[in-house]
Amino acid sequence: MEPINQLIQRNRHWAQRVKRDNPTLFEELARGQAPDYIWIGCADSRDPPNVIADLGPGEIFVHRNVANLAVPGDLNCMSAIYFAVVVLKVPHVVVCGHYRCGGVEAVVEDQPLGVVDRWLHPLSQLYDAHRLKLDRIEDIHEREDRLCELNVIHQVRNVCSMPAVRDAWTHGRKPAVHGLMYRLDDGLLHDLNISVNATEQVEDTIRAAIDRVLGDDANGS
Repeated sequence: MEPINQLIQRNRHWAQRVKRDNPTLFEELARGQAPDYIWIGCADSRDPPNVIADLGPGEIFVHRNVANLAVPGDLNCMSAIYFAVVVLKVPHVVVCGHYRCGGVEAVVEDQPLGVVDRWLHPLSQLYDAHRLKLDRIEDIHEREDRLCELNVIHQVRNVCSMPAVRDAWTHGRKPAVHGLMYRLDDGLLHDLNISVNATEQVEDTIRAAIDRVLGDDANGS
């Protein structure tokens, strides 16, 4: 059977299972959506948000790209966040990275990836900004894990600077921005203890998170 036909057949089986378990779900979804989360994650095939968070259709609004970047000026990401925060009024914005991220590995190990290198430039800049401490970590996988965490922290800061989020805070709404990490080897999410829902919280929260990642225990000094 052709791969596309396999996809269609699997879709038919899935739709039948869902309708059997919840006969009205598709009718409800067709009327609109009211998710509690927007998830900014990596495009990696091994960490699908609905699956790892055990959420069904309509429960999570998703934006994914290589290395889970939320780059200021990226209209794709900014539009997704605007639609979720302003139109859907989601109460939670989640930035989720994962360990063993191919984009992070490419930056740390200086692996050329063609056009992807241009996309990863902000991540390269982040590595350079913290290189003095990161390069003290002898184990390269451990070094990459720390950069994965720093990347999530930095993207949380970027999300907090976006107009849709700032405007919501200014007008009394309090969507919270969170940073999570996902482990491929055990399937578990880990909280980086970053939760921000006001402008005045951002910098202190971000600095504290960076200190936790790059403290003495992390850098081996």
